[in-house]
Amino acid sequence: MKPVIFITGFFVFIIFKSWKTISPFNPNLKMKTYIISGAGSGIGRAIATNLASQGNICILLGRDQKKLELAASAISGEPIILPADIRSAESLSVASKFISDIKIDGIIANAGIGGENQWGLSDRWEDIISTNLTGTYNFVNTFLPHLRHSESAFKHIILTSSVLARLGVANYSAYCASKAGLLGLMRSWAVQFAAENILVNAICPGWVDTEMSQDGLQGIADGLGISKNEFHAIAMESVPLRKMSQPEEIANLVSYLLGQSSMTGQTLDINNGAVMNS
Repeated sequence: MKPVIFITGFFVFIIFKSWKTISPFNPNLKMKTYIISGAGSGIGRAIATNLASQGNICILLGRDQKKLELAASAISGEPIILPADIRSAESLSVASKFISDIKIDGIIANAGIGGENQWGLSDRWEDIISTNLTGTYNFVNTFLPHLRHSESAFKHIILTSSVLARLGVANYSAYCASKAGLLGLMRSWAVQFAAENILVNAICPGWVDTEMSQDGLQGIADGLGISKNEFHAIAMESVPLRKMSQPEEIANLVSYLLGQSSMTGQTLDINNGAVMNS
């Protein structure tokens, strides 16, 4: 039996669950510790599942404790749940103290929110920017000391950006700006941390079949006065492979990046051909 460790407030709960088979997908990742933000659902959950299946310890960080608990109960090993809000440096600081003795080999800054924003009293600009861009900055810097204490020859920081860092979409100014900003942040950090053998890279997924993407499809469809299925068909017209990616495919790419030692300052696109960069 393996325990799931829940860290919340001033209490630590250990709940036992069944051991699951370890998959030897990337032997370079064995017995390492990774922290993943936004790990309760979608891409973040898929990343945690992938890395845990390879025998790694995963620290699942996010705002929704119930989602974190569900994710942790479904993955292998001994996941650690760490409820925190990346928009708040104070919240992250408190969370980091609960794992003060843990050395981290990789930071996966995946948390983010989407949707439209428009100028006015209900503008979501601040919320989107403070989550996607400032939140990533807060998250990585908070847990950077844990990364620096790792004994791994090479440490990793991976940022989840988006195909919309490459493209413009009407009424998505905050989302596009925040995701493009992550690429600048990644390149700066890649230079800054290179002397410490900390590799910093970003991924830019296109349409991925997650709850957030489905909500986005519905929101745009509602704005156009058509059904979600109708807008899905329209959206796929600009995607050469005419499909969404699955979260597990994104997780496989992250796993690859964590297992290599020659790429830093790079952006990897995974979008079914929606954007083809030279």
